[in-house]
This record gives sequence, C-alpha cells and structure tokens, in this order.
Amino acid sequence: MQPSNFDLRSYLLRIGLAGTPSADLATLRGMMRRQLFSVPFENLDVQAGRVVSLVPEEIFTKVVERRRGGYCYEVNGIFAMALEAVGIPYRFVAARPMTYPVRRPKTHMAIVAEVDGGQWLCDLGFGSYGIREPINLAWLDHGIRQDDDLFRLTTVAGWDYLLQAFTDGAWKNLYEFDLNPQEWVDFEPANFMNSTHPDSIFVRNLMVVLQNETGKEVLTSLYHKSVSEGRSVETKILREQIPALLRERFGLEITEG
Repeated sequence: MQPSNFDLRSYLLRIGLAGTPSADLATLRGMMRRQLFSVPFENLDVQAGRVVSLVPEEIFTKVVERRRGGYCYEVNGIFAMALEAVGIPYRFVAARPMTYPVRRPKTHMAIVAEVDGGQWLCDLGFGSYGIREPINLAWLDHGIRQDDDLFRLTTVAGWDYLLQAFTDGAWKNLYEFDLNPQEWVDFEPANFMNSTHPDSIFVRNLMVVLQNETGKEVLTSLYHKSVSEGRSVETKILREQIPALLRERFGLEITEG
C-alpha cells in the first residue's frame, strides 16, 4: 500500500530527475542512478541510538522532506514507493549478506522490478559495494560493467542468485537472494537487530556512502575516501571533522530528532 503522504513530484525533485517518468527500463535506470547520486546510504540515526522506522510515511518524510538518506530498508523503500507511483511492478526480496566471515541470516532488503519483459535486480542500499543500475536476472555468469565497477550474477544451489563484485583482482561475494516476495513486516526483526545489536556494523561504525557520476564518496568513523574513475584517495579523519564532511561531501546535517 502506498503511504498517504507520498508525492512523486517531490521525490523526483529530491533526486533531480527531469522529465515525465514512464513504466519502462529507461525510467527504472534513470531513477535508480539519480537516487544513488543524491540520496546517501547512511546510518546516522543508528549512530545516535535510534531504531530506524520502517513506517513508509516516516521514511518519505525523512528522505524527501528532511533531505536525509538511510540504510537499505529506507533507501530501497523510498525507491519502491516511486516504482509503485510510476506503475512499475516490483517485489521486495530478502538477501543474505556474504561479506562476513561466518554465514549470516537474510537481513538485507533488495528489489526485483519487472519491466520491458524482464526481471531486474535493483539495490540502492548495499553501501560502497552497491550496484549502480539495474541488473537483468537473465545476465548470468559474465561480468557486467557499470561505470568503473564490475559485477557478476550467478546462481547457487539451483534456486538462489548470488551477486558478486570484482575487487582486488578477485570476485567478492556480496549477497545471495531468492525471488520469494517479502513484505515490510518481514524486515522488522532484521531492522531491529541492525539498529540495536552491539555486534551490528551499523551500531559499531558510522557508514555514509554517496555515489556520483565518476565514483563515490565514503565516510566512516575512521576515514574519508573519494573514489573517481577507479582511483581512490583515503584520508584518516578526526571525529570533530565529521560534521563538516557530512555537510560538504554528502549534503547532510547532524540534527537532533
């Protein structure tokens, strides 16, 4: 169900997408890229000790009206609201992050949209390793170039999809997922864990990522990294530098509430 306060025009202004959207691949790709380039992946609320809200109306207010970002449930959630408004069918899917040394539950939210006769993986919330535009689920077992990043989609166990990224000279597993449709409520336990558990990477460390046309900006509690055309510059930071970096590099202000 679409949230009562969702306004497509306001969303499009927020992400800076001109023109009239249609239920086609060009719109799907354009909306995904423009949102990635304007709405940061960020966990400022978790760092402030707040449990992230999965109420769609509150996500719209946060991301569009307050010009904030969010982590996977929020940024993929607002994207799903826009897909519904445009008329592009989609489903939420639960994904198992594979970037940990031990096997973890399916705590990540991604989206599979259906347009122009194909099924397309869309994900705006996997941080610095995230894909940059939709990937067709039929594009299996070969490298998929997206700007200066290289991804691969394969299958495991006969039914799960596995997304990988090529980094440091090897394929790195990102996450696996199946096509069973999920609802908002299905992500409540994972969201609570990610927002509160002391071992959660979102509780333990600041994480802010904003994609751009040539690369990305990444901020953690320890460093700021700029990536452009495959080259990266990493700088250690002091905690007192964080507010200025959030404002100048990511368009974010740390505020109470």
